[in-house]
Amino acid sequence: MIKFEKFLAASAVALTVAFTGAANADPFPKGWEAQSVKAVGFSALGGHYGAFKMALNKAANGHFYLYMGQSFDQGWSILDVTKPENPRYVKFIPYSGPKAPGVITSQVTVHGNLMITSLNGDKDHPNPGPSILLWDISDPENPKQIADWTGGATGAHRNSYPGGQYAYLSTSYPGFRGGNILVIMDVSDPAHPKEVGKFWQKGQKNDEPDPGYYMGFHGPANVSPDGKMISTGYTPDVMNIDISDPANPKLIGKLHITNPFANVGSQSVHTVLPLWDRKLLYVSSEASKPECKDDGMNFAGLIDNADPAKPRLISIFPTPRPVKGLPYTDFCDKGGRFGPHNTNQEIHNPAVQQPGNLIYIAYFNAGLRVFDISDPRLPTEVGHFVPPERPGLPDMGGNHGSPINWSEELAVDTRGYIYMNDDKWGTFVLKYTGKEPVTPKAKTAAK
Repeated sequence: MIKFEKFLAASAVALTVAFTGAANADPFPKGWEAQSVKAVGFSALGGHYGAFKMALNKAANGHFYLYMGQSFDQGWSILDVTKPENPRYVKFIPYSGPKAPGVITSQVTVHGNLMITSLNGDKDHPNPGPSILLWDISDPENPKQIADWTGGATGAHRNSYPGGQYAYLSTSYPGFRGGNILVIMDVSDPAHPKEVGKFWQKGQKNDEPDPGYYMGFHGPANVSPDGKMISTGYTPDVMNIDISDPANPKLIGKLHITNPFANVGSQSVHTVLPLWDRKLLYVSSEASKPECKDDGMNFAGLIDNADPAKPRLISIFPTPRPVKGLPYTDFCDKGGRFGPHNTNQEIHNPAVQQPGNLIYIAYFNAGLRVFDISDPRLPTEVGHFVPPERPGLPDMGGNHGSPINWSEELAVDTRGYIYMNDDKWGTFVLKYTGKEPVTPKAKTAAK
């Protein structure tokens, strides 16, 4: 069943933006369209729209929190989602360090009482401050910065802290060309983080022969349950990396991805999500240019990782289609970016739903798309949610600005609630209502 909601009047939209954390939830924006996904709650984040990466955490006080980096404001937002139908905006924490135009604070990872956030620039907007900040969140509504660490000139991007002794950074680093490299950081004393090891593509180090193509680590690193292997994207490949000796990470095996697929820098292999119990990897690129121009083919797919030395692509997800009756028949023609961006990451965190037979993907101008992967060779779209357009807001520019409404980030908690950040509205709370798929008995693993 496909469901539509009429668009909210402009005056009500203005009230939504002005709302800054009263007891009741912000009104859910009208005008959305969905299939097998219901609207649960919404937060306008006190007007700090453009929230980006998010990390769920269930604190000692029993509350569920979302910690979010921002794309357009330098700082971080906290949202209490203990009551998903009535999310409570806690606060915005402004970044107080050295500032520069184009440097964003959009990345965050959490486990237990430690949060790690990034400051990320690019070659045109160098980062004048540290690459990462470390925070004590034992008081979940009042994070306290306790340390920082500086790598290269453009800062860090998508990091991962799965708990325990080590954090895994995607960071620029002196002496390396191309994009970020993987740095392993000892955070057992989080007030005094120490670098212990690093890994890079052959040819990325300045004194190595340049292979003539782009190399870069977008992140995050996904650490296996036994702590001995990372499965991740590292453009132009998907990689399995042996980290049994964190000081000396070693390549186990890789699968080349770019060409013929999208070749857009580090984002070419944007997301890798392991399904450890099924020996599968979800992989996707990131759409870069509007209206499907110039990128090459953006895609999402599944990899058989039963032999980490020889990962192999086994399926490609079907391309989402707009519902009938819209002024476009292809999302490429809607405007803005179209293609996969992020899925439910941070699976190391006990507040986060583990991947199963459903994959949730933020698909830029196509909103949320839900896929059934019970048969990994035949992924099927089974649900979606597309937010309404929001007229009247300026294009904020940069990599995450757009005249067209789009959705980039999501997380799913252990209760099944889906949190999706949207560049022009805020945070939507959703829930899949379709049939729960069951893995066919004869196909419990890829063969």
